[in-house]
Amino acid sequence: MRNKQKGVSFLVVFLIFVAVALIAVGAMKILPAYSEFQTAKKAMSGVAGSEGRTGSVTDIRKAFDRRASIDNITAVTGGELEVTKDGGEVVISFAYSKKIPLFANVSVVIDFSASTAPGGGADKE
Repeated sequence: MRNKQKGVSFLVVFLIFVAVALIAVGAMKILPAYSEFQTAKKAMSGVAGSEGRTGSVTDIRKAFDRRASIDNITAVTGGELEVTKDGGEVVISFAYSKKIPLFANVSVVIDFSASTAPGGGADKE
């Protein structure tokens, strides 16, 4: 009587390891971009809460630049902020694309945008 071999072959284990490694490398390269977006969004909300109520467009942009300098935000500058008024309230928004090289000639492009608009200004990634 022959017993059938049970278990996973070396090739399957190796392919699973390669897939997990590729996902880990991708995550390690994408997470810093996402983290910087979250930091920029938080800085924009902080500026909208303080200088956004009474400051001019120039004051708002300078305040964002100060926060960006402290938080090491390089993806967005104060000059790239879009500052508008909606119903008497100041609305600050920004949008940018980030190209992240993964390996060889494979890259990921992520479009980030955020706004302080109440209701209709949903944040997108």
